[in-house]
Amino acid sequence: MALAGDLWAELPAERRIFCSVLLFSWAVYIWEAFLAHRQRRVYRTTTHVPQELGQIMDSETFEKSRLYQLDKSTFSFWSGLYSEVEGTMILLCGGIPFLWKLSGQISGRAGFGPEYEIVQSLVFLLLATLFSAVTGLPWSLYNTFVIEEKHGFNQQTLGFFFKDAIKKFVVTQCILLPVTSLLLYIIKIGGDYFFIYAWLFTLVVSLVLVTIYADYIAPLFDKFIPLPEGELKQQIETMAKSIDFPLTKVYVVEGSKRSSHSNAYFYGFFKNKRIVLFDTLLEDYSALNKEPAEGEDGENEETKSKTKNKKQGCKNEEVLAVLGHELGHWKLGHTVKNIIISQMNSFLCFFLFAVLIGQKELFAAFGFYDTQPTLIGLMIIFQFIFSPYNEVLSFCLTVLSRRFEFQADAFAKELGKAKDLYSALIKLNKDNLGFPVSDWIFSMWHYSHPPLLERLQALKDAKQE
Repeated sequence: MALAGDLWAELPAERRIFCSVLLFSWAVYIWEAFLAHRQRRVYRTTTHVPQELGQIMDSETFEKSRLYQLDKSTFSFWSGLYSEVEGTMILLCGGIPFLWKLSGQISGRAGFGPEYEIVQSLVFLLLATLFSAVTGLPWSLYNTFVIEEKHGFNQQTLGFFFKDAIKKFVVTQCILLPVTSLLLYIIKIGGDYFFIYAWLFTLVVSLVLVTIYADYIAPLFDKFIPLPEGELKQQIETMAKSIDFPLTKVYVVEGSKRSSHSNAYFYGFFKNKRIVLFDTLLEDYSALNKEPAEGEDGENEETKSKTKNKKQGCKNEEVLAVLGHELGHWKLGHTVKNIIISQMNSFLCFFLFAVLIGQKELFAAFGFYDTQPTLIGLMIIFQFIFSPYNEVLSFCLTVLSRRFEFQADAFAKELGKAKDLYSALIKLNKDNLGFPVSDWIFSMWHYSHPPLLERLQALKDAKQE
């Protein structure tokens, strides 16, 4: 042991940094694989509905959810292993400095020399994201057209999938490249306090993106329509008014053309709040609950309606209960608290980046001996050096999220929605094939939402009342 310690101490600082990054990365992967193994053992061994779930799930749904989650877990294991091996090979083979050099050659041919570091950085970023998209494509295809298809969730055709993927890549670049170029420019000209200006810039960008996402970005991928006038809309507006939620519009998004999973959310700042409901959440609006019209084969060039795999959706009272939970997050300040935590973390990271960016050993550890590009520094420090901190923070946020979920459930209970929320949670769990039994360590580490049984138990007393 002492010999190993002496050998480690004799290594140059950059080699110690590089080895530490690799060792920690694999340690995290092994830990995650261990947790996943424990959870897969639960999927394999829990083949009958436990007694406490007898009134919640029938044996057929329980078996479907068990097989679905087992397939997902197995897929996650192999895709995670590939990702870890790929990342290790990139580091060991000098993939990052190679791509930086290639970016310099490409920008040089376009007339931009080494002094145009921001241009070279953008080329590097474009190539890196393109590489990531290409290598991740087979896994995404398998997940969509094998696993999701097998269990009745996929609603996409192959043509729609590729059109969607290309559109996502283009939109991402249109946002990522200009934002990154401005961030790099601010860091370059910001002087000693550049970290303050960089943080303020990212704060403004994040607020702008949150503001415009649902109005200008999301509609590029999904169809948003106002919720038609009727009883549900009136009830939503009445509930929003009762808690002083400044609701301006309610939309239904056609999520069923991509997947039969359900969701709902709200967005907007100050007095301009909007609610978005996935059509798969609504029993009366979901295309999956409708038979094809006469003369139609139920399939078009983009999506396919799988009426044999209908999802039940929620009744109006249950939709209101789900929204009561979501609005509870707003009323209890969870959204604001998450923003504050996020921005405090962002400021801390930029401050530490300012402290560490001058350490040439960090760049040398990853093959940059003669240059210290700002973008590479951001990547090294935020992605690799901060990895231990990010893991701890992620766990703490998961614990906090579970606490917020219980509080939002309690808020819906105070609105008199306990009974409907109870039935909605069961129905959504069934529709999404959620498996209600989990390993306690896996659940503690990964679940941002409390397990179903725990949420139901918290609602049970009020439901019975």
